[in-house]
Amino acid sequence: MARRNTNLREMDIASHLHAQTNLKAHETTGPLIVAGGEGCYFYDDSGKRYLDMHAGLWSLSLGLGNERLAEAAARQFKTLAYAQTFGHRSSEPVIELCDALVNLAPVPMSKTMLQSSGSEANDTAVKIAWYYWNSRNEPGRRKIIARKRAYHGTTAVAASLTDLPHMHAGFGLPLPGFLHVSCPDTYRGPNEGESEAEFATRLAEELDATIRREGPETIAAFIAEPVMGAGGIYTPPDTYFPKIREVLDRYGILLIADEVICGFGRTGSWWGSQSYGVQPDMITSAKALSSSYLPISALMINQKIYETIADKSDSVGVFGHGYTYGGHPVCAAVALETIRIYQEDALIDRAAGLDAVMRRHLEPLKDHPLVGDVRGRGLMWGVEVVADKQTKKAFEPAQKVGARVSNACFQKGLNTRAVGGHVLAFTPALIVTEEEISTAAGLLTDALDQVEAELKQEN
Repeated sequence: MARRNTNLREMDIASHLHAQTNLKAHETTGPLIVAGGEGCYFYDDSGKRYLDMHAGLWSLSLGLGNERLAEAAARQFKTLAYAQTFGHRSSEPVIELCDALVNLAPVPMSKTMLQSSGSEANDTAVKIAWYYWNSRNEPGRRKIIARKRAYHGTTAVAASLTDLPHMHAGFGLPLPGFLHVSCPDTYRGPNEGESEAEFATRLAEELDATIRREGPETIAAFIAEPVMGAGGIYTPPDTYFPKIREVLDRYGILLIADEVICGFGRTGSWWGSQSYGVQPDMITSAKALSSSYLPISALMINQKIYETIADKSDSVGVFGHGYTYGGHPVCAAVALETIRIYQEDALIDRAAGLDAVMRRHLEPLKDHPLVGDVRGRGLMWGVEVVADKQTKKAFEPAQKVGARVSNACFQKGLNTRAVGGHVLAFTPALIVTEEEISTAAGLLTDALDQVEAELKQEN
C-alpha cells in the first residue's frame, strides 16, 4: 500500500488515534516521535535525549536496550511464535511463568491466568468475582467497591473501577454497581489532630458503613492498589490494609490487590502487598512483569476461589473466559527472563536501598514555594504542587500547573508526568543510578522555579 504522507508527523496526525490525548489539539501539536534509547534515557527523532523518570508508564523496570530480553524474545520466536491456551493447550514458557508467579506470590496463591494488559487483568478479576459468587449460589453479589481517585484501567469494567473524571466523561461510565470510598490520602485526608492510625480506622469504618448501607449480600469484592498510582501516588498508613481486611472478612467479601504498577520491586518489595500488609484473594500484575518489552499481564487467584470456580466450570462444561493473546509464548518467555534478571541482579533489594536516595534528593523540594508534599516508597514517589502551602489549597484545574511543571521538565530533558492533575511522578527504572536521581531532582527544581516565575508574572 502506498503511503499517503511521507512526513511521519503528518502521517501520525492523519491516521493515528492517540490514547489519553486531546485529539483536537493533536491535529496541530502532532506527536513526539521516540526514536531510540538506552538504560534510563530515550531520544526523539531530532536526537534530543531525555532522562526518563517515569519508566515509560511506570513500567520500563529494566530500562531500554536490554539485550537479554531481546535475545529471549528472538529464541522463543524461532522455537514457537504462537500457541493458544484454550481447551487444555499450553506451552513451556507459559507453564514455567505461571508456576514462577504462584511461587513468588506474597500470600498463598493457587493458579495464574495470563492476559495482555493490566486493564484486562482487572477486568478478569471482576468477572471471576462474579463467577465465584454465582458458583456459591449468591448471584446478588455483583457490586464492586473501589476507591476515589483510583485507576484500574480502560476497559468498560476497569474504567468503572477507576475514579478519575476524564476516564468517565463522554463514555457514560461508570457502569452501575461500581462504588467508591475514600482513598488513604495522608496529606489532605486526616482531620486536624488525627493520627494516621486514627485516619485508617475512620476509612475502615467508612467502608463498613458503605457495605451495610448497600447490603453485604450485594457486594462481591473490594479492589485497591497497595500504593495508588495515576490518581496521585498515595501511600497508605501502615494499619490501613489490615483494618480494611478485617472489615471485608466480617462480610465475606473478596479482596483484589491491583499490583499492575506496584508489582516487581516498585515499592522496594517484590509486591506492594508485602510493603503494606495486604492479604489479597486475587492479585493482578502487568507493566514490570516483562519490563513492558512485550504486552503481558497476570491474574493470580487463591485456592478457595479456584476450587469454587472449577466446580462451576465442570457443571456447565467450560470456564467461558479467555483471550487470543492470553498466554502468548513469546511474551511469557520475555516475562520469565525479566524475573530471572530481577533475581540474579538483586534488583528488588536494590530498589529498597534506593528509597533513601530518592528521599534524600526529593524531600528538600518541600521547601519550594510550589511544593506541598513529597511522598513515596522504594522507587515510587510523588511531588505535589499546591497554590498555598499553609492551607494545602490546590491550584484550579484550569490552571494546569502540574502539567506546566511537567512540560517545563520535558523542555529541559527530563521526562516525568503530572498524575492526579498536580503530582509529579518520580518512578524510574530499577536500574536508575544515584547520579541520575540527583540530575532529575535538579531539573525538577529548575522547572518549578520557571513555573513559579511565570505564575508571578501572570499574577
